[in-house]
Amino acid sequence: MSTRYDVVVVGAGFAGSLIARSLGEHGWRVLVLEAGAGQAPEDAVRKFHTTFAKTPTSPYRTTVAAPSPDVLDLAPGVDGYLRQRGELPYSSPYVRVNGGSGMAWNGLVPRMHPEDFRAGRFGQGRDWPIGYHDLEPYYRAAEREIGVAGDVGEQRDGVGLPFPADYVFPMRDFPRSHLDEVIAEAVNGRRVRDPFQDNEIELQVIGTPQARNAVPDPRYDGGKGFRPDGHRCVGYASCVPICPEQAKYTPLRTQARWPGTVTLRTRAVVNRLHSTANGRITRLEYQAYQDDTSARHTIHTVEAELVVLAAHAIENAKLLLMSGLANRSGQVGRNLMDHPALLTWGLMPGQIGPYRGPGSTSGLEGFRFGPARAARAPFRVEFGNWGWNWALGTPDLDTAELLREGVFGTELRRRLGDRLGRQFTLQFEIEQEADPANRVTIDPTVRDRLGNPRPVLTYRLSDYVKRGMVAAKRVSDQLFALLGAEDHTRYTPAMPGYLEFDGEPFAFRGAGHGAGTHIMGAAPSDSVVDQWQRCWDHPNLYAVGCGSMPALGTSNPSLTMAALALRSAGHMHGQLTDRRRVTLSTTHEEPSIR
Repeated sequence: MSTRYDVVVVGAGFAGSLIARSLGEHGWRVLVLEAGAGQAPEDAVRKFHTTFAKTPTSPYRTTVAAPSPDVLDLAPGVDGYLRQRGELPYSSPYVRVNGGSGMAWNGLVPRMHPEDFRAGRFGQGRDWPIGYHDLEPYYRAAEREIGVAGDVGEQRDGVGLPFPADYVFPMRDFPRSHLDEVIAEAVNGRRVRDPFQDNEIELQVIGTPQARNAVPDPRYDGGKGFRPDGHRCVGYASCVPICPEQAKYTPLRTQARWPGTVTLRTRAVVNRLHSTANGRITRLEYQAYQDDTSARHTIHTVEAELVVLAAHAIENAKLLLMSGLANRSGQVGRNLMDHPALLTWGLMPGQIGPYRGPGSTSGLEGFRFGPARAARAPFRVEFGNWGWNWALGTPDLDTAELLREGVFGTELRRRLGDRLGRQFTLQFEIEQEADPANRVTIDPTVRDRLGNPRPVLTYRLSDYVKRGMVAAKRVSDQLFALLGAEDHTRYTPAMPGYLEFDGEPFAFRGAGHGAGTHIMGAAPSDSVVDQWQRCWDHPNLYAVGCGSMPALGTSNPSLTMAALALRSAGHMHGQLTDRRRVTLSTTHEEPSIR
């Protein structure tokens, strides 16, 4: 059977949900095909409670037919859903469920710095075909849709981000953690040296904009204020992977506002796009499976005027490669990026109250920009509010060690309280430049239970990124000295992402910020999509999301992805309107009411 829609969106995550809402509100008939299953938030919370390994994907219903990569199978030499073939592991998971990885994200939404759009001018990576000011109005629209809490003045003065003079975020800035206050008192106004920069950098603790409910700002929208969806954050420390209070934004909020013109179909794995000789996509095939534990499925076909791929950078590339599309430039699947995260961890002199509240509420922004990025990758510094959880898996690790030492009862409680209460982590999220050697490919001999190729990844870090790690560790050493903290950082070969550079050991984590693979550019010779995220080779096919980003900068990419999606949705509406006008003029039909 074949059904026709105005638009088919592949993927119901951040970008797909936003685009479906925008086009649906214009009256277009939109079908959203999601490979994963649907799940009520309360069911996900219950699953999280009962799962032994509390990983970023543990609350969510994975299926045999549409598996997801988990952190437990991303280590070197371990072949899970992603087949790793590079010198280093690509160690960021994602989840194929309704809502996508927007269900399991941390909820940090800083904007990119204007300099990030011109990374190629520093001799590293690529420039964007658009700039900060092209995206700025869509940043504001995304901040409204998501519901962002933050201090515009602090972002303007401390980070150097341009905002309209009268703009405020929908909600007031999030309260700082006790750790934030302790660090601010020790470091604000002090200076540290970057080994790749002549001048010392002055330190200033800056709050990080959050996509979770705080106190609405009555000044927002010219005094109309903002009414958030969901409850206010009450300090649960499980933002990754789930907020029990539903205070953090997820794409399910946007889906709840979809008009009746939008239809969602879960358990629908798109495995083929078909095009005509002139490049237009005529139809999609998808495999509809019935339950979580079986690969039994039926095959369906759907036709559309316009097709939007919004299934994650890796899945978008896989589908384009399976279909043999959009690859005139040879760049489909290439330029796979992430934010390699270097962690350092230690013990404060006194109690700092970890393991409560969002994972990070403040950081240092002065290493994101400036001339040093010509020599080493730039980075943001996040203060980790969850002790050594990301670094070492505590508090379970600490408890197990003390039990092995024979410590029980009151003494166990005392020693855990002292140790856990002083733990903190510095998280250095380092920009990775676009490198064509980092890529997604497919291998016909490596298939999933539906018979579709699994992604095969080749991944490495350049010396430019490794020099960023060197700079981050040198900055960390100076910060620990200013804080009077004990540095317990130790990188070992057993850790994921272990490497050595100039004789010095490091170990990085994946930040979950998959990008590249269908990169945006100014010409079809060296990019896959144009500035509207439309494939150069196919006038009615868009590949949207972080996969389009030619440079990641140092900010968490979800807000930028949302802004890009809203900008592209306007272009899609214009394309659909123009095509409908041509059709009507050709057939002399009466226009329908939209």
